[in-house]
Amino acid sequence: MKNKLDVRALAILSLMTALVIIFSFTPIGSIPVGPLVITLNIIPVAIAAVALGPKGGLIMGCVFGMLSFLQCLGIGVPSGMGAMLFSISPFLAFIQRFVPRALDGLLVGLIFHFCEKRIGKAACFVTGFFTAFLNTAFFMSALVLLFGHTEYVQGLMNGRNVIAFICAFVGVNAVVEMISCTLVTGLVGAALYRAKVLPIGEKANTAGELPVHA
Repeated sequence: MKNKLDVRALAILSLMTALVIIFSFTPIGSIPVGPLVITLNIIPVAIAAVALGPKGGLIMGCVFGMLSFLQCLGIGVPSGMGAMLFSISPFLAFIQRFVPRALDGLLVGLIFHFCEKRIGKAACFVTGFFTAFLNTAFFMSALVLLFGHTEYVQGLMNGRNVIAFICAFVGVNAVVEMISCTLVTGLVGAALYRAKVLPIGEKANTAGELPVHA
């Protein structure tokens, strides 16, 4: 018999996608701080990774990445930095906005799968932390790698080395995102554990695939 995606998996992905869209198209999910924003979009990515593993995290990371790129075009909550990068190179702007988010979702799904076997429910908090941490690390690394030679980014760096620039540039933003994503993902994950909603443990596919019915 043909396998079908678990209804719970589709429901979780639909709900998380709706949240990312709301966060991307309304001020609810973006708190502007200078040229950067403190974003809540990473939280649905973290929850999808906890609930559905690497594939769920990857799917939500791709959704987040695509919506992040659309913000460069003024679709949703506009991004001043995104618009500037798009004016320099639309293709590189897409790579810089999309790839880090997709890779983040995939990796945190693997991190949860690894940690859940060893520390149980606490893996939700670990996953939340790494979702925010890796999102910032990948985003800023891609910015420096792809646009570090441009006058715009050179002006932002103001003569500082890469590490000092990243630390100074993300600063409070990254700390707040890590704290909020860690706490929210951990608490939501723990609640879903108790409600037996998460398809984890023995019910989860050990290869990190979305659960299926025969």
